[in-house]
Amino acid sequence: MPRQIDAESLRVWLEEKKRVTVIDVRSDDDRAQWSIPGSLHINAYESLKAGRRSALSDANLPLGQPIVTVCNAGKMSDRAVAELSGRGFEVLSLAGGMAAWSLAWNTAEVRLSNAHLFQVRRTGKGCLSYVISSGKEALVVDASLPVNVYRSIAEREGLQIRYAIDTHIHADHVSRSFQLAEAVGAELLLPQQNRVRFAYTPIAAHAEIVIGTSKLKAIPTPGHTLDSTSFLLDGEALFTGDTLFTASVGRPDLRADLQQARSRACLLYASVRHLLGLEARVQVFPGHTGIPPAFDGVPISERLDRVTEQLQPWMESEEVFVERILARLPHTPPNYQRIVEINEGGDWPAEDATELEAGANRCAVG
Repeated sequence: MPRQIDAESLRVWLEEKKRVTVIDVRSDDDRAQWSIPGSLHINAYESLKAGRRSALSDANLPLGQPIVTVCNAGKMSDRAVAELSGRGFEVLSLAGGMAAWSLAWNTAEVRLSNAHLFQVRRTGKGCLSYVISSGKEALVVDASLPVNVYRSIAEREGLQIRYAIDTHIHADHVSRSFQLAEAVGAELLLPQQNRVRFAYTPIAAHAEIVIGTSKLKAIPTPGHTLDSTSFLLDGEALFTGDTLFTASVGRPDLRADLQQARSRACLLYASVRHLLGLEARVQVFPGHTGIPPAFDGVPISERLDRVTEQLQPWMESEEVFVERILARLPHTPPNYQRIVEINEGGDWPAEDATELEAGANRCAVG
């Protein structure tokens, strides 16, 4: 059997900047959906599937450092290992392929006036969550990774996680906020709504959540969902969930017919317009990214005035905004209805959560 490496070990290698060449042997279409940051692409899937021994014969690869081959589920990458090992390379196959890579992550840090921010990037999915600390207290926004990820950050920094918060009921990933709150004894906070069937503390419109010497203000921003809420930290950092991205906005159509999508797009226009009216220096921290976050420690964010410039053609009028949104809706994400059911119910799914979440996120309209 070909030698393999698990996703967590490869994640650590990349985080530690270990010299390694990652080769993605998937098709062009699969590669376009999502990829490992810094990986090389050789479209060899069909050749490997057909058993051609020359599938990677033209690959010009470095000697003296490990090579990791990647496919969707780990089978074709095993075949790639067999071919390249015969040429004298030190090769490993990523066990479980891109499906296993879904839970890979890295972080970026931001120092604010009164707070310290960790952007936790689920690089295998594009989900962005946040550990916000002030003093020795912390809260987590939009947890999308296993509990131990957030707990390890808190323990390393000597923090007590007081709150777990979701900006809205998610449709692209299974929320881990309920689990996190239970595991660390934190208070679970959600925007006020009538959707979930478990105990939580509702966040009222414009309420302020105190963490250390910082204040997180809730700003209702309906549109992506009716319960979507953004959070402004000390007038400096804006956590927008899937309402506002660095150069686009959230989609309003999931679990909605055309008429409902149009109505929610109107709400989204008002929400975005309100957010763009905040101070220009505010830094926007979205809930997702459409590009796999690199292991570079550079936060995915943008100043609000630059976001405003990017969205200027969208914001000419409500009519222009709505028609542009409805004309550019991306493909519907797979399994989103089942994911929503899980996030409304609060019980951990009997099926494999990462299989439900497989594929790139499609929350933004760009």
